Amino acid sequence: RFFPGAMSFGSISKEAHEAMAIAMNKLGGKSNTGEGGEDAERFRPREDGTSARSAIKQVASGRFGVTAEYLVNADEIQIKVAQGAKPGEGGQLPGFKVNEVIAHTRHSIPGISLISPPPHHDIYSIEDLAQLIFDLKNVNPRARISVKLVSESGVGTIAAGVAKAKADMIVISGCEGGTGASPASSIKHAGLPSEIGLSETQQTLVLNNLRGQVTLQVDGQLKTGRDVIIQALLGAEEFGFATSALIVLGCVMMRKCHENSCPVGVATQDPELRKCFRGKPEYIINFLRMLAQEVREYLAQLGLRSIDEAVGRSDLLRMNRAIEFYKTRNLDFSNVFLRVPDGAVRYAGKKNPLETFDREFLIPKLRKTLKDGSPAELNVEIRNVNRTAGTELSSETVRRFGAQGLPDDTIKVNFSGIAGQSFGAFLARGITFRLEGEANDFVGKGISGGKIIIRPPADSPF
Repeated sequence: RFFPGAMSFGSISKEAHEAMAIAMNKLGGKSNTGEGGEDAERFRPREDGTSARSAIKQVASGRFGVTAEYLVNADEIQIKVAQGAKPGEGGQLPGFKVNEVIAHTRHSIPGISLISPPPHHDIYSIEDLAQLIFDLKNVNPRARISVKLVSESGVGTIAAGVAKAKADMIVISGCEGGTGASPASSIKHAGLPSEIGLSETQQTLVLNNLRGQVTLQVDGQLKTGRDVIIQALLGAEEFGFATSALIVLGCVMMRKCHENSCPVGVATQDPELRKCFRGKPEYIINFLRMLAQEVREYLAQLGLRSIDEAVGRSDLLRMNRAIEFYKTRNLDFSNVFLRVPDGAVRYAGKKNPLETFDREFLIPKLRKTLKDGSPAELNVEIRNVNRTAGTELSSETVRRFGAQGLPDDTIKVNFSGIAGQSFGAFLARGITFRLEGEANDFVGKGISGGKIIIRPPADSPF
């Protein structure tokens, strides 16, 4: 139930990023790449048996190194719609922190500032988000798909839409915190505490009979077992730790993250300063185990046997009337503690079955090619209700043949008709799609190497 927060390679150093991944893999948990991608070398276990692979791969509208190989090597894919400490702006990696290694990982060029989620991203509605969720479920049917939202007024309504869009998990990110990807001016006085957004989300999902469809995760300066228990009573089932995890690894809160001058090698790309890093995966392991023990003690005090029994039990919380600051005397927080009695109060554990175009029309006819790499050509009719085509086929290709895929034009698929929204999304190298007709949305050659050729039908006047 414990996760390190999404801190990208770039905002923090290679050593700090890998230490968190190794620690979580030893514990059997999941670390998060952040939106900065991950070097493909980390997908494979090291010679000493340890693994630096991040089980959670984050995407920011499909940017920053999001390839079929990257997505296939995930147990969970997280869509970053917003960032808690900097809502409306998101992470900002200044150009002077983007060296050649980070630029290569993010499929960018050195010295260019990188903002995430990008201000020109293509998610303008819940329908767009639903399509991206569907695309990601196609490219990795085994992975859980999560969506990261911000604790703000009205976030419950957005969370209800995300649940209807078939996400498996929703993250509510609080305003406290902020990693080395942003200047200090962006972190201050933005967003709301996680408790307010989490409470609204829990109540809205329960009222709309949607709570049983999604898991709720929360982050935003959680440091103690008491913090965890309060968030659980408000509705959270999983908990993220970012600032506290960095402090365990040696962060001294110098607030120099955005200047690339971290003196302890945690949030810098300077090779000399990185030598000062003294953190070890064992530090994270010890911290989380001690935190878990404290959580168990609080559960025992409340007469609860598990976190599951604590989820949504906001009736066990009491407002502290002893705090009498003159500016807050007339504020009423009672609705934060409101417990909605009807409907499921936590995730029921049921997933919707996924029916895909590739699984029905493409993969069964290409079994031999996917086994031995022999050339094949198909003729297939397509309609605009086929929302995603080629994505699961690319997933299978990358799983079996790696990032290099197959030789060009090994798999040729000739389509006729009108293609749907994500025609050839994340198309792997070696796959060529030719469409005689029209397509709603497509890319000529994707970052993963596949090719798409579209021409109007023979009887078209154009």
